[in-house]
Amino acid sequence: MDIGLVLQTDPPARLLVERMVRAERAGFSHGWTFDSCVLWQEPFVIYSRILAETSTLTVGPMVTNPSTRTWEVTASLFATLNDMYGNRTVCGIGRGDSAMRVAGREPATLERLSRAMHAIKELAEGRTAEVDGTELRLPWVGEGAALPVWMGAYGPKALALTGRQADGFILQLADPFLTEYMVKAVRRAAADAGRDPDALTICVAAPAYVTADDSPAALAHAREQCRWFGGMVGNHVADLVRHYGEHSGLVPDALTAYIKDRQGYDYSHHGRAGNPDTAFVPDEIVDRFCLIGPSAAHLARLDQLRALGVDQFAVYAMHDAVEPTIDAYGTSVIPHLPAAR
Repeated sequence: MDIGLVLQTDPPARLLVERMVRAERAGFSHGWTFDSCVLWQEPFVIYSRILAETSTLTVGPMVTNPSTRTWEVTASLFATLNDMYGNRTVCGIGRGDSAMRVAGREPATLERLSRAMHAIKELAEGRTAEVDGTELRLPWVGEGAALPVWMGAYGPKALALTGRQADGFILQLADPFLTEYMVKAVRRAAADAGRDPDALTICVAAPAYVTADDSPAALAHAREQCRWFGGMVGNHVADLVRHYGEHSGLVPDALTAYIKDRQGYDYSHHGRAGNPDTAFVPDEIVDRFCLIGPSAAHLARLDQLRALGVDQFAVYAMHDAVEPTIDAYGTSVIPHLPAAR
């Protein structure tokens, strides 16, 4: 099982680069960042520095979107990094939540997302693709260029699109019940489309906070540091409820029930510990969606996720123990995990 690290591109960028180098040394396989260029610094500039100072780490956004940049620009960014550093990028992509809404725009439709995924992959791998009615090709992309495209999804239509088209699936929560439900939906869609469902890479991403023990005080502190995540996921869940309604049978109640007391969301606190808009998130959701507790508790949850077909767990480290979490995973978690398939 691979372990990735997810960070926000807050200044100073030098600190983020140092933490990614630290993660590689600890055995992490992937370095991910958010991609909302109003809220944080431009990630692709920083990827170049990360790649220059590491040798094996794969980098990418969790997640980019089809609208912030034109598709040929996104493809060129990935292809340039791959040409410089040797196919060490992955394109995590979704409809666009924070990146679009902060700028006063709506997230992309799934139809637009599908066309963007196709164009970005084709162009970044040196083939021709249509962008806004024009056939384009990046003539400098060399033979052997490769860009995996992993799609983030929650709702039934998005899960189906992931299975039909994407190379991988990003699920931003670590609840075993919901992971099983959504992985099955993605793989069913892949099989229905004539694809090999086992060929899709499954990545679960969620906050992880390693405590020294399982005392009530230690767990309470960890929950407060990770509670923001339930609010972030709640944005996507609220979209699903607006689209499909409550108790529709199309989205599991285990995902939607907890947002009933949600009042709104201020993106200025997006993805940050202490977010005041996440008071509605109960402890039970934090415990289900995140990994908190001593390293043994993390290993137990990771074993559950691996049994459900998860290939990578990506650690959201937006809390007060970024480096201790990297180090704890390096010494007490990663050495005890089965190798990735």
